[in-house]
Amino acid sequence: MEQELRNKVKNAAKEYYQKVFGEKRKFDYIPPSGKLLGEEELLNMIDASLDMWLTAGRFNKEFETKFAKYLGVKYALSTNSGSSANLLALSSLTSHKLKERRLKKGDEVISVAAGFPTTINPVIQNGLVPVFVDCEIGTYNIDADKIEEAISDKTKAIFLAHTLGNSYDLDKIMSLAEKYNLWVIEDSCDALGGEYKGKKIGTIGHIGTFSFYPAHHLTMGEGGAVITNDPQLYKIIMSYRDWGRDCCCPPGKDGVCGKRFTQQLGNLPYGYDHKYTYSHIGYNLKITDWQAALGCSQIEKLDSFLEKRRSNANLLTELLSDLKDELILPVVKDGIKPSWFGYLISVKEGASFTKQKLVEYLEKNGVGTRQLFAGNILRQPMIVDNDVNFRIGSNRKILNSSDLNEDIYKLLPNTEFIMNNTFWVGTFPALGEEEIKKISKTIHEFIKNEVKICC
Repeated sequence: MEQELRNKVKNAAKEYYQKVFGEKRKFDYIPPSGKLLGEEELLNMIDASLDMWLTAGRFNKEFETKFAKYLGVKYALSTNSGSSANLLALSSLTSHKLKERRLKKGDEVISVAAGFPTTINPVIQNGLVPVFVDCEIGTYNIDADKIEEAISDKTKAIFLAHTLGNSYDLDKIMSLAEKYNLWVIEDSCDALGGEYKGKKIGTIGHIGTFSFYPAHHLTMGEGGAVITNDPQLYKIIMSYRDWGRDCCCPPGKDGVCGKRFTQQLGNLPYGYDHKYTYSHIGYNLKITDWQAALGCSQIEKLDSFLEKRRSNANLLTELLSDLKDELILPVVKDGIKPSWFGYLISVKEGASFTKQKLVEYLEKNGVGTRQLFAGNILRQPMIVDNDVNFRIGSNRKILNSSDLNEDIYKLLPNTEFIMNNTFWVGTFPALGEEEIKKISKTIHEFIKNEVKICC
């Protein structure tokens, strides 16, 4: 009877989806990112609702298993956002359980200033010092040749995002990590499904993080994940995610760890309930089973989503190739297979127009654009208006927000170029050939008109 009623509800929902959302979406305005949902996602969410299980449950277990298998790693932990995934990844490296390898206040973390704030925020939030290294133009990733000169005796980790799905030089970075005994966190929130020399991005460092926000490669609405092959890190990350608990028993289940009343930890009495023993100053960053149910459906479509993103990016490269005198198109190095969160374009120095004018024209004519997130994060109010310590490149001096001036910004020339000259347009799978051709046509129209005016 229960299954029959469940099927009736799902059949009605399926009919609803077909009538309300069944037609292919038409774009008057081409957004730079977006989700692509089908009836399968709706049915899974309804299935989860009918379970009446409000927190992470059977769908979450299924998703974590599928996600780990897809990436070829031992452990995957879901979380409520990619930003939370980054917070968990970095916080886990401060755990006392790592002993001499733990990160302590004042230790340094190598990163870049051209990116999304929540790669940097956990560094600052944990009392660590971000060390900003300049980027390459074209890949928009860290200039790996400049990392070693930025490493000091206080450097303990490298925490970098793969920019819009295009990988940085992991061979060089992992070699430096081994040489200097550094942790590596791959922020892969914009890079799910990308590959570096046949390995999935996010799986090569010690920890990988992912985002499932609607703009990303698969979506849970809100959501993210942390992955690792290290069993100790897995337990530590789970502890930070689950209130800081020492126990690994999932919500609603007791005795899975087998140590519920048989330990003495901290200064607690012997046998104090392990479910209420806390080893870290943690958070509650779990997801709901509705989110996981959505993710379970989306992951089955991930390869087709990635294929479409790559196809869209390749078409843009083909269509814009005649504009290389004015524009810099994305650069992909040997052995890298990007997953293209978006398509980055830079206006060359000395062009007859600015990025600002091109972006305004595109937006006015129905083509959505985005900046490379914070541009130069050292110019953002979050840094300028707060008491933040940092270093830049090979300079060993610890700087503070109060030291910021134009001479400081000049120490990151390519980051400044990205802020002033770079933007991106969409590649997400709901866009077809028609939309990609419109993006190209609009860019061509603008440049043709600007060249006429200029010359």
